[in-house]
Amino acid sequence: MGYRQFLYLSLLFGTILTPPVAAKHCYYYDLTDTQQCVGILMHCGKEEDCYQGQGIARGISHIISKSCVEATNCGRELSVDYMGVTYKFMTYCCSEELCNASPPGPMQAEPDRNIVAASVGLVLLLSWLL
Repeated sequence: MGYRQFLYLSLLFGTILTPPVAAKHCYYYDLTDTQQCVGILMHCGKEEDCYQGQGIARGISHIISKSCVEATNCGRELSVDYMGVTYKFMTYCCSEELCNASPPGPMQAEPDRNIVAASVGLVLLLSWLL
């Protein structure tokens, strides 16, 4: 196989196996005092990160929330009113796809087996050609 054919084949497989660039997804649910909330998927903006927030108030159960937030607001403590009580609320941010999932919320999906199999096939093919 010539150099030109090898180059075309490499470009073809590289194009097929390269995942499309998409907006970051995070889980969302509004302020709640229950751990049984199942988040829904949402698209975040280019300058946003996923977050999990937790609020505490003396003598009262804590509140939680998940969503997207501007990266500049990560790690800040805020005062949040919920059901007539003021809570100290802290946001904990992460920047990967669906990274704000945690029990009891939905878990992240497994890697796509088709992509893994195609990648292994490409490596084997290229090692055979070289």
